[in-house]
Amino acid sequence: MSRVGKQPIPIPSGVQVELKDGEAQVKGSKGQLRVLVHAMTRVREEAGSLIVSVEDPDDRDSRAFWGLTRALLANAVAGVTTGFEKRLILVGVGYRADLKGKNLELQVGYSHSVTVAPEAGIEFAVDPPEGGIEGAQATIVVRGADKELVGRSAAEIRKVRRPEPYKGKGIRYSDEYVRRKAGKAAVAA
Repeated sequence: MSRVGKQPIPIPSGVQVELKDGEAQVKGSKGQLRVLVHAMTRVREEAGSLIVSVEDPDDRDSRAFWGLTRALLANAVAGVTTGFEKRLILVGVGYRADLKGKNLELQVGYSHSVTVAPEAGIEFAVDPPEGGIEGAQATIVVRGADKELVGRSAAEIRKVRRPEPYKGKGIRYSDEYVRRKAGKAAVAA
C-alpha cells in the first residue's frame, strides 16, 4: 500500500478544485494550476479534502502512480496558496545580477551580459547577499506557483555559470555545498 497516496489532501479556504476527466484544476490566490490524473488513479473531493485512490492497490505500477498523483495534487494546492521559491547565490568578484523589467540580467565573467527571461508564472527578484558565504555578491530569488517550473527556472539560471571547485565562483543554490579543491602545489627545485 502507498503510504503517501493514502493521506488526504486538505483544501484550505480560498482554494477551488475542479475535477474533470483525467485532470484537476486548482485555483487559488497565487494562480491556477492544472494537474493531470493518471488513468490508474481516482480522485474525489470529500469533506473539504481530496482523496486519491486506485482500483488495484496490490499492483506495483498502481501504487507508484497513487503516491505520485497525491504528491502532484498536494504541490498544486500548496503552490496556489503559498507558492514556492528557490534562492541562488552569485559568488565572484565583479559578478552582478540586475532586473531589467521582468528579465534577469547576469554579468558573470563573460564578455557580454546574459539575459534570462522568465517563463509564464515565474517571477525573479534580486536581494542583497546572504551572510556566511565568502565573496557572495547577490541572492537571486525565483518565485512561482508551479514547483516544477520554479525548479527548472532556477536550474536554467544556475547553468549560466556553474560553481567551480577551485575558487568557488559561480551561481549556486543557497543550500548547496561546493566542495573545494586545492590548486597546484609549487614544485620545489
